[in-house]
Amino acid sequence: MKGSLSAAEVHRQYSEGVAAFRGQIADAALRERFTREADVFFRACALGVWQRDGASLTPRHVEYYNAIYTRGNPAPSILFWELSTAVSGYPGFRAPDFFPRMRACDKVAGSHLARRFTDLTVLMLLLFAAVDDVVSEAEAGFVNACADALGTLCDRDGLAEEKPPLDVGQFVTRRPAPDPAPAETPAPPAGEAQEEAPAPSLEELMAELDGLCGLEQVKADVKSLINLVKVRRLRQEHGLPVPPMSLHLVFLGNPGTGKTTVARLLAGIYRAIGVLSKGQLVEVDRSGLVAGFVGQTALKTGEVLQKALGGVLFIDEAYALANPDAPNDFGREAIETLLKGMEDHRDDLIVIVAGYTELMERFLHANPGLESRFNKYFHFDDYNGAQLMEIFQAMCRKNGYTLDPAGEACARAQFQALYDQRDENFGNARDVRNRFERAVARQADRLAALEAPGKEELMALTEADLKEEA
Repeated sequence: MKGSLSAAEVHRQYSEGVAAFRGQIADAALRERFTREADVFFRACALGVWQRDGASLTPRHVEYYNAIYTRGNPAPSILFWELSTAVSGYPGFRAPDFFPRMRACDKVAGSHLARRFTDLTVLMLLLFAAVDDVVSEAEAGFVNACADALGTLCDRDGLAEEKPPLDVGQFVTRRPAPDPAPAETPAPPAGEAQEEAPAPSLEELMAELDGLCGLEQVKADVKSLINLVKVRRLRQEHGLPVPPMSLHLVFLGNPGTGKTTVARLLAGIYRAIGVLSKGQLVEVDRSGLVAGFVGQTALKTGEVLQKALGGVLFIDEAYALANPDAPNDFGREAIETLLKGMEDHRDDLIVIVAGYTELMERFLHANPGLESRFNKYFHFDDYNGAQLMEIFQAMCRKNGYTLDPAGEACARAQFQALYDQRDENFGNARDVRNRFERAVARQADRLAALEAPGKEELMALTEADLKEEA
């Protein structure tokens, strides 16, 4: 059953785990600081776990978040839209401020607090991942990255391990094997495959691409690329020479402009025209490729490449792999492993790297092999005010909400202002989703005061629901 672990049980497990660890801290000042700061650190970690989940947040996520506190500390009371905003804006993992003092105590006293705290962090993050009773590969990758970051700091200080670290892979939820067919159901004849749901056709995928809001230049670029691949195949069939061509792509643009959606459609399109054998999309960022120890990054990146064979590997914020200020950063090991994998599997693997335009240009110049393999660029422009409104209306239709004339006029003006006043934090469709969720939350507060709202009232978003606080 989904969500079988209650918020009360989460609070109990969290509080007991933190309290048990606190009891091991002999230094009184460190113990007091840990007590004061641990809840804030672990709540930030929960945001990172849920950002990697990829699924929509639910009220259960809010319950879990509000359960992350220990006795004597204030209990959080976050609202759904506040949590959604915090998850989407999660800045990335960083070690807690008390961790250097913890490592210093270990060096002086020969204790193992820092290593044990790393294990506690792993256990707490897995607890947060259990909000839907599933620990996904992406969530496990994030937990591993957090543990690696803490472990690297311990290694740098020469802190010994008293036991092997927790293996996060043991907690990943595997797909159960299908139940055997009942005895009365005849098995298919030998050599005959079980019927599977048909993959989308090229026409269906192209129709979905055409139906995306905006992105006119990207759509034209995709169609041109498909035409190029088709003509190359025709030339091969007629025995004509075909010059080498890389199908790996660079997606340039701000967050929320549809890069992941287009990557998924491209994976299916390539499968439909015979370029790829499977057409799946595997999406990762730096945390899914980079580990904390020499040699581990190559293994971790290699595992991702194996999962992506036959499909598309989509690396978001790929520029994070190349840090010019840290020449020994493990991201370079990931890049080298990726380049080798792209060469070894050039006939059945396509890699798409994505991120901000300026940062991606620096990333591609960081390694000569990157420039030679990524020579096709798709530019994803920001959505204008009218397109943001179109996205908002589509969200309303999909979720069973309607806009009255005043509400529609209010929303249209808001999205135009959002576009006109955009800055480096502009989130495009992500901002639209955040505003939609806040409007839904305000509508719920408004309807709660009514005794028995009818269907039309439950569907209607009014001007009052859409107005943002100054």
